[in-house]
Amino acid sequence: MKISVIVPAKNEAEGLARTLPRLGGLMPRAEIIVVDDGSSDETAAIARQHGARVLSAPYSMGNGAAIKRGAREATGDVLVFMDADGQHDPGHISQLLERLGQGYDMVVGARNGAGQANVGRGLANAFYNRLASWMTGHEVADLTSGFRAARADRFREFLHLLPNGFSYPTTSTMAFFRSAYPVAYVPIPVARRVGKGSHIRPLRDGLRFLLIIFKIATLYSPLKLFAPVGLGFGLLGVGYYGYTFVTEHRFTNMSMLLLSAAVIIFLIGLISEQITSLTYRRDE
Repeated sequence: MKISVIVPAKNEAEGLARTLPRLGGLMPRAEIIVVDDGSSDETAAIARQHGARVLSAPYSMGNGAAIKRGAREATGDVLVFMDADGQHDPGHISQLLERLGQGYDMVVGARNGAGQANVGRGLANAFYNRLASWMTGHEVADLTSGFRAARADRFREFLHLLPNGFSYPTTSTMAFFRSAYPVAYVPIPVARRVGKGSHIRPLRDGLRFLLIIFKIATLYSPLKLFAPVGLGFGLLGVGYYGYTFVTEHRFTNMSMLLLSAAVIIFLIGLISEQITSLTYRRDE
C-alpha cells in the first residue's frame, strides 16, 4: 500500500521543522503533503526544505478545508492525518497502520486526559465521546482527535460532508460509523504543541463546539435526538393536562400546545431520518 501523510498547517514553521525530519526518516517512501492554509510565516518554505509536497492556499480557509484539499490531491491508498504543531509523534503512525491492516477502514489515535489542552476542553471532549458512543452504539474513545489513518477510497466518499472548520474529525468519524465502515482506536500519548497557542478561541468557538453536539445527532441518526425531545414535550403535555383537569376541570391551550409540539418534533425527526439516509446513499 502507498501511504500519503497529510499535514494541515497554518503558521506552523517551528512545529514542522521538528516533525518533518522525523516523519521523513521513519517513512521515507510515504508521500508527505503539507497543506499551507494561508500562513504568514515560513511554513511553506520549511516544508519544501524537508522534501514535502506543499499545497498552498492564498488565504486561510480552515483546517477542514486543508484536509479536504490534501485528501483530493493525495495519491496513496491510505491517508494518514496528523497535526503540524508537534503534538503527534510520527513514530505512532505504524500502530495506526498495523490496526488498519486488521480489517478496519479508519483508525484513530485516542488521547488520554493528559493529552487535552486544558480541563475545560477535556470535559467537553469527554461529553462528546459519551454522546457519540450513545448515538452509534459503539465506544468512541476520542471523537475530536486529528491523528488518524483511513483508507483513501472510503474517506473520499464523505468529503462533501466535511466542514471547512475544525470539526472534520467529528464528521468523518460519525460518517464512517453511519456507513458501517469499521473504526478502531489506538491509545497514544500527545506532546505539548510547538510554537504559538492553539488557533481555537474559547469564546468564539465555544458555541460552535456546542453545535457539534447537535451535528453529531443529526449526522448519525436524527430520531435519536428528536424522539426523546418529542417524548419529553408529550409527557409535559399529558402531565399539564392532568394537573389542569384536577384543578380546573378543563383542557387548556398550553396542554394542546405541548402535545402539538411533541407531534411536530417527532415528525421533523422522521423526515430528517429519511434525508440522512439519502445523504449517505453511495452513488453508483
